[in-house]
This record gives sequence, structure tokens and C-alpha cells, in this order.
Amino acid sequence: MNTEDRFDDLLTERLRADAPREAPNGLLDVTMRRIADTQQRSARRFGGLPSRLLAVAAVLVLAVLAGTQLAGLIGRQAGIGPSPSPLVVASESPEPSPTVAPSASATRSSATPSASSSPATAAAWRATGSMVTALSGPATVLPDGKVLVSGSGGALDPLSSAELYEPTTGSWSATGNMNGVRTGHTATLLPDGKVLVAGGADRVGFGGRNALTTAELYDPASGAWTATGNLNEARSYHTATLLPDGRVLVVGGLNSGGISLPSAELYDPSNGTWTATGRLIDARVNHTATLLADGKVLVVGGNPTPESPAFLASAELYDPASGSWTATGGMIEARQGHFAALLRDGTVLVAGGSGGPLASAERYDPGSGSWTATAGMIEARTAATATLLPDGSVLVAGGFGGGIGALASAELYDPGSRN
Repeated sequence: MNTEDRFDDLLTERLRADAPREAPNGLLDVTMRRIADTQQRSARRFGGLPSRLLAVAAVLVLAVLAGTQLAGLIGRQAGIGPSPSPLVVASESPEPSPTVAPSASATRSSATPSASSSPATAAAWRATGSMVTALSGPATVLPDGKVLVSGSGGALDPLSSAELYEPTTGSWSATGNMNGVRTGHTATLLPDGKVLVAGGADRVGFGGRNALTTAELYDPASGAWTATGNLNEARSYHTATLLPDGRVLVVGGLNSGGISLPSAELYDPSNGTWTATGRLIDARVNHTATLLADGKVLVVGGNPTPESPAFLASAELYDPASGSWTATGGMIEARQGHFAALLRDGTVLVAGGSGGPLASAERYDPGSGSWTATAGMIEARTAATATLLPDGSVLVAGGFGGGIGALASAELYDPGSRN
């Protein structure tokens, strides 16, 4: 272990030990990202001056800022200080937001979409029930219509907890915990009704050094989790997509060295094993992947490197028949940490992400390879989950808001009359 790695580990442990347990969720991740930014700026501005010294100064400043925000949160809970501003529904065609960014992995719809080049009309969002625990893990629609959300979220450490959303009542309930804590993992519904959870990281830290190769299966009948085959490469903040033949495509993410991956691999549920497949045009992390009506997979946005302030607007398509990737039209806004969902008309809804976070949304038309703006969310969020429900609406839950805390709120997207 080199000196910088030891410094990182000691600093991470110190921050976790000193932080109050009631601290806003995601505080450490935000702090680490700002330290990385400080290091890059200092290297350019001060030449040989050790950037680690400036990182320490950044931590001290961030600690004061975090304490101030925490005091404000406690004050609001006690009825002291100003109340948060009311939320405002965005217009149908919002103005483009600043540069953007879970991920979240897309869940395959049981409905057979039909191609359409028409944008949504009369699209809107409405609030629904809040989660038992603030989670930002991936969401998957189960055969009975419930939605499983697992892991992530939680103060300064990843969680093993999972819970279920009931669309008919808009309520949430706890279910069995995973075998280990995870953040930055994926969850995919398999043909047999079980859910495959793969990769992620087992503790908060710098980059992807804590990336996992492990995977496990959730059984809705028992609410229990069991281990399955390991990935060929440890990865976190990747994507996973169920293909028409029942295999699962895992794409990109961070490896154990904190490097963005251009690699992809396939999981075979018949034997629980993983095999490598074609490599991406661009290495990506915090991107999304969505199965289209023609069986291809649309991969959108993300970061070219974990520390890059320049997010990606580019998109590419994976063809399972050849195992190859080809470029397609880029988004209106560059995004990472956004979410994506396949709609009934065959278009893909992409919304939210870092760079704000964002409330803006847009839709991809596979027929033309182009993007069109649609209604923005009620609440700006990044690293949220998005799930297509049986009625054609999209459930968006959790993630992180404009502060540094995790969100327990949820909302629904109505694609409009054309769906």
C-alpha cells in the first residue's frame, strides 16, 4: 500500500469515526468527491505543492459546512428555522439545465412496446408513499407487481436492507436483508422470478477499491437471499440488463483500482456463471443501460473516469447477436447518476442526475436515434431508481437531492396520451 492509499484509508476511517450517526446520508461520498476536485485544482494551480495538504484543508472547511447543514436539518425537525421551499412541478418543455450525471439500472417491461417517434403529451408527476428507510439502491418489478429496492443509502455506510413497494396502496414494507452490505450494485429480474444482485462496493471509500465480484439471488416467495457465481471482474456503479434469451448483460463501472471499465460480461442463470463479451466504445461509470424493443441495449451517459467533472452525453448500442457496440445519438444534456426506463411506446425516458442535481428529463426515440425534452420531475434527484409499472407510469424513488442527504420521497411519471 503506497502513502497516498494509506492516507486515503486513514482519512476515510477518521471521517466515519468523527461523523455523527445522524449525519445526512452521502456526506462522506460528497466530501471525497470534493477532495478529489481540490487535488486536481491544486495540482494545476500550485505545481509541486502537495495536494494532500490542500485536501486536508478542504476536509476542515467541508466539516464546518456539513455541521452547519446538519444543524439546519435538526433545527427544522425541531420546528426551528425556515421551512423548506414548496416543490414546483416543471413545465412540459423545460429549459435545458446545466451539465449533468445510479444510476440506476433499467428494468425490463413485461409489455411489448411499439415503435413511435412522437414525444409525450400531457406528461406529469405525482407524489406517492415514502420508504421505511432512505435507500438509493436499484429497483426491480417482481412478478406480483411489487417493486424490490435493495441496499445503498444509509448514513456513512452501505446497507444490506431491502424493501418492497406495493403500487396498489403506494406503501413500502421491509423484506429480507442481503447477505452483505452493498452500494453501487445492480438488481435484475430473471425469467424464473428471482432477482440477481451483482457487484457493488462493501464500504464507502475512494474510487472503486472496494468493488465486489460477488452476486446473490433474491427469492420473492421466501424473501431470502442466496449466493451465486462471481463476476470475472470486480465492479461497482455498473449496469445490468436482462436480454431476450434470459442472460444478463453487465456493463462498465469501476474496478477495484477505481478505474472506469470499458468491459462487459454475461450471466447465464442456467449455470450461475459469467463470460466476457464485446467492449464499449467509451469506458463508463454511473451510466444507464436499457433493453430496447429490437433486443439491443442502449447505454447512455456516465463518467469517462471517476474524477472527471465532464459528464458524458454520448450513447451507444449493444447487439447481443454480434456482441458488438455502435454509436447512436447523444443526449440534450450530459448526465451521470441519472435513471432510465423503457416506456410502452418503445421510447426511453432519461431524467435527473448530477450537475445540480437535475430535475430535467428527455426521451430517446430508437427509430431516429434522437432525443426530445419532456416534463421535469417534481424534485431534482440523482442516483434514484426508476421502474415501469403495469399501468405504463414510471415510479421514481429515493436518490439524493439538492443537499447531501438521501431522499425518501417518490413520484410517478405519466408518459401522456400517446402511450
